[in-house]
Parts: sequence; C-alpha cells; structure tokens
Amino acid sequence: MYSGAILRRGFSKLMKTKVPTIRDVAAAAEVSTATISKFINGAQRFSPGVEAKIKSVIEELGYRSNPLAQSMITGKTRSIGLAVLDISNPHFSSIVKGANRIAVEHGYTLLLVDTDENPSRERPLLEALSRRVDGMIVFSRIPEQESEWMLKIGKPLVFFGRLSHLKLPSVASDDHRGGYMLAQHLVTQGHRKIAYLGFSNSRRNAERLGGIKECLTAHDLPLAVYDVASPSGSEAERRCSAIMLGSEHPDALICYNDLMALGFMKEAQTLGFRLPEAISVAGFDNIEFGRYTTPSLTSVDLQSERMGGAAMEKLLATINGDTKPDFTVIEPQLILRGSTISRHA
Repeated sequence: MYSGAILRRGFSKLMKTKVPTIRDVAAAAEVSTATISKFINGAQRFSPGVEAKIKSVIEELGYRSNPLAQSMITGKTRSIGLAVLDISNPHFSSIVKGANRIAVEHGYTLLLVDTDENPSRERPLLEALSRRVDGMIVFSRIPEQESEWMLKIGKPLVFFGRLSHLKLPSVASDDHRGGYMLAQHLVTQGHRKIAYLGFSNSRRNAERLGGIKECLTAHDLPLAVYDVASPSGSEAERRCSAIMLGSEHPDALICYNDLMALGFMKEAQTLGFRLPEAISVAGFDNIEFGRYTTPSLTSVDLQSERMGGAAMEKLLATINGDTKPDFTVIEPQLILRGSTISRHA
C-alpha cells in the first residue's frame, strides 16, 4: 500500500511532463474533484488538516486554476468593465488608474472600453462587455431619457454623473460648484469680459455653465458662450481665431476642459497674443500636462483618480448585495497657476 507522500512524489514527477489538472490535484490529495473545486473557489471550508494537504499538493504540482473554468462553475468572472469616453484624455486615464487600484485590491481584473466620444458605439460595446464581467462602471454621452436599456443589461452598474431618471448608483464631481469657484476667482481678479468655450453634447457642460452663470449674474456681469463639436484641443484651436480676432475679445476664457484650454492657448500664442496679458485662460480636470505649459494652466481639479476609486468601491458594494441607488459627490478644488492674471491697476 502506497502512502500519500509517495503518491504525491510520483504525481509530482509525472507533472514535470504535463500541465496538472484539477483531477491530478484531487488524486494526489486523496479527495474528490468536487472538494478541490469548492476549496479553490472558496465555496466551502474544510478541516485544517484537509486544507493544509490540498495547499501542499497544489504547491508541489504547480497547479494553476483556469479562470474560465472557475467562472463557469461560480458564474463570476472576477472582472469589472469600465467604459470611458476618450482614453487619450488624461482625465479618463486618471479615473482608470483610481478604479484599477481598488479592483486589484479586491482581486478583480479591469476590462476597459473606449467609446471614442461616439454615442452610436456605446450600446453595442456595453452589451458585449456586459457578457464578460460581473459589473460595469459607465461614462455615457447618450441622453439619460434614451438609456433605459442599460437597466436591462442584467449586471450591476455604476454611472458617472448626476442622474434624474435612471435608478442607478452614481458618482460625480460637483461641476456646478467648480464653475462657480472659477468664475468667482476671475471676477475677484478684476475680469469683466468673461467667456465660456463649452461642449453642449455633455450633460456636465450644463452644470459647469450653470455655476459660471450664477456667479456672473450675482455680479451683474455678462457671459459670452461659444461651443465646440468635440471636447478636444484641436477644436479649441479652430475656434480661437473667431474669439480672439473679433472687434473686442474677452479678457478671460473658461474652457469646458483642460485639453481645450491648452489647445486655445497654443493657437492664441500662434496668432501673436501674449498670455495671460491678452487673455486669462482656465479649464477643468487639472490634467498633469497643465503644470508644464507656458503659462501653466489654472484649472478646477475634479479629483479624477478619487472619482474612479469611489465608483469602483460603489460597484463592488453593489455586487456584494448593496442595491441602494445612492449618489456620491466629489468636491472640486481650484488650482491657481500662471494662465490667469489680475486685471486690477
């Protein structure tokens, strides 16, 4: 009669020539494959002796569980989907970083989808992604009233942004407050001809614009509003000449995001304007690049990485049974740099 140790040595020698399977582990540990499966998936605890023996065999044989096989057994993929609007925008890269940090801490893998600022791509990409993950975190350009289909995906969802109708957990920055803070700073600096270069296809645009308008109305100051087709630096470059070469250009410009602010600044300097003497410029997101431009960029820090982490924590709570559709607000912070200047004599 062979002892368990001898059997395991024999199996260990055999495993040098092939990849060990769950059946091999069960045979060497002298338990059933069902016991090994339950142990690996954490579905059941066993006596300390049995668990120690299984761990020893797994280590000796060099067994690695098959994630696909595990997901077929448990119905869980241990993967989370994250849909962003444009991964080339550092704001979204920071959100991914924050979300991934929390996912890794909890043993999940992050799967990323970039919808490339194209609402028509969102639904097919999200529906395909939903079949590979345990839950999703979603940025969307689709109007909320056209997004009821998201509720039928059948997976836990967390949404970025304020929701009026959809009953989903969500995370958002306080964009209204951020807009107000930035406008108040410019007014305090003595600016009286303030303009906003926005992106009206974003629901967050209305919140930022609302904060700016509230502040300027309180000071009895007008606001000139311009719009772009996409929230990119190139679009802001394109709009720059129309704003700066008119009969009287603004003395301060707030842009929908930092990429637009940087694009506008570059083109304004190309046109021969000195910044910030000719015009103060500011944006939203506080992306890293803004620190290294000349002049460096004043911006509203929306705490992008923190937003990503908060959304992931909320989704994992939802996966674990917390189904309350609550809303988390991340407070913004105004970061003052050289692109805004005092107009006081």
